Amino acid sequence: MHRPLTILALAALTATVGACSGGSSTGPGEEDPQDTPGLGAGASLNGRRPFPADNPWNADVSSLPVDPRSATLIANCGNRNLHPDFGTEWNEAPNGIPYVVVDGAQERVPVTFYYGAESDPGPYPIPPDAPIEGGPQSQGDRHVLVIDRDAWVLYELFDAHPIDGGARWEAGSGALFDLSSNALRHEGWTSADAAGLPIFPGLLRWDEVMEAGEIQHALRFTCPRTRRAYVHPARHFASSNTDPDLPPMGMRVRLKADFAIEGFPHEVQVILTALKRYGMMLADNGSAWFVSGAPDPRWSDENLARLRDVPGSAFEVVEMGPIITAAASGIAHSGRQN
Repeated sequence: MHRPLTILALAALTATVGACSGGSSTGPGEEDPQDTPGLGAGASLNGRRPFPADNPWNADVSSLPVDPRSATLIANCGNRNLHPDFGTEWNEAPNGIPYVVVDGAQERVPVTFYYGAESDPGPYPIPPDAPIEGGPQSQGDRHVLVIDRDAWVLYELFDAHPIDGGARWEAGSGALFDLSSNALRHEGWTSADAAGLPIFPGLLRWDEVMEAGEIQHALRFTCPRTRRAYVHPARHFASSNTDPDLPPMGMRVRLKADFAIEGFPHEVQVILTALKRYGMMLADNGSAWFVSGAPDPRWSDENLARLRDVPGSAFEVVEMGPIITAAASGIAHSGRQN
């Protein structure tokens, strides 16, 4: 039987992979090639999982040790319940972080960045009508996520604004990720997310929950106050606070094994099962225990609201590897800093 890697081993693995080398995979993304993803906004990936099976996002952490400082770190994320930061609509815009799947023929357009030193240069294959987080008039993070299904590459923008009808774009930062590789961003670099992580692999998606009935990766969540530190596979911090009792970016939590999920709606049981097996990674500063997902008009907001019955205290921190406090080149932008 396969035994899950410890977080320490995962840290060592990802640290040695580096920003320029890839992981092993016999096909793009997985050992067993899956059906081709669909095209368009919110398209189904048809079972295809980003990154190789041995990537930290895809690691089963259900049997790993609990971090010695778990109780303190959990408490300092906030005494609140889980909150679905996605669904159908909110404030007359799709609720969540949207994405769009394109093919290799999608025209690539130039992108200019406010934080160009830590951004991957364009051009990016962004459709003119690519969905923007919060809608075209959003004053929020305005993430844009694009998956090239043919190259199996993910492109992500923070604070994205189309110019000249989408003929070019301006953004705060941008990052691309080879979804068939375990490569990380350069040590200390941000991405379109505060932790220097990809956003898309941590989203709750309709196709996984309601079509496949199974989530096979960690999710993404936020805490209001974080530490000026990160743990792999994160690469960046977004805080000036050095208090060791605060969570570092990349901290992984999981739902306790004895938390009863019977009685929850089907889709919530699918989510809670994944939270016990794969957990969540801390990726940004934000409201306590907000879990990220992609919008879809087919979600039942009423059923998703049952996630609010799960207290933060029902989670525990998975034992962390080395905590990096000084390697990052500076405190960047993405989202809300402490």
